[in-house]
Amino acid sequence: MHNVAHRGYSAVAPENTLPAFAAAVRAGATLVEFDVRTTVDDVPVVLHDRTVDRTTTGSGHVWDLTYSEVAALDAGSWFSPAHAAVGVPTLAATLELLSAPGPELLLEIKPPATLPQVKAIMELTDAYGLIERTIVQSFDPEIVRLVREAAPLVRRGLLRLRFEADTVPLADELDVVCVNPSRADVLGDPATVAELTGRGIDVMPWTANDPAEWPRLAEAGIAGLITDRVGELTGWLATR
Repeated sequence: MHNVAHRGYSAVAPENTLPAFAAAVRAGATLVEFDVRTTVDDVPVVLHDRTVDRTTTGSGHVWDLTYSEVAALDAGSWFSPAHAAVGVPTLAATLELLSAPGPELLLEIKPPATLPQVKAIMELTDAYGLIERTIVQSFDPEIVRLVREAAPLVRRGLLRLRFEADTVPLADELDVVCVNPSRADVLGDPATVAELTGRGIDVMPWTANDPAEWPRLAEAGIAGLITDRVGELTGWLATR
């Protein structure tokens, strides 16, 4: 079962930062998940929210800021004073860190994203030799379609806020390798999980941070757990 580091090992380092990704590798993650957005001057950066307000010392939407403005921000002090010098990483820096043999990548492209921006993200991933080690996912089906157009051979994933009626046919249409819903949906809708896995589509729920739930989630037939608690999950998996 995959141990998926949610925004890196975000229980021990600020989410979506290089220290969090390095910690995820050391802690035994088999997939490192992170989020990509593009600045106003077309630099892909790794940040979850639409705005920089929650996780940095700045404010404003990512797509309204230049890369130099984003690069000047402190993205670690909100987590702890020890991380005050940590910045928002570029996608290039993240790929460079993760290019050594190790975990695969679960790269989420956040909207809005244009075809040229998606192509740039895919070309950069390819330039670091990571296309075959990467699954590209999004909550937005249109972005998954853009990924298919930009890089037809890359593995694709579909994120779901909830299992809706169109989940299975949409997964078929997009030809995805995984559908990643909330942990509540996995526990509450075993029929959809079974229908997806029966088609050979992996299900990896987010964000599974309660070890008491891990046995039930595993029994549901999932392929991996997306978690902030990478080290604990590594230990738990070793005892199964």
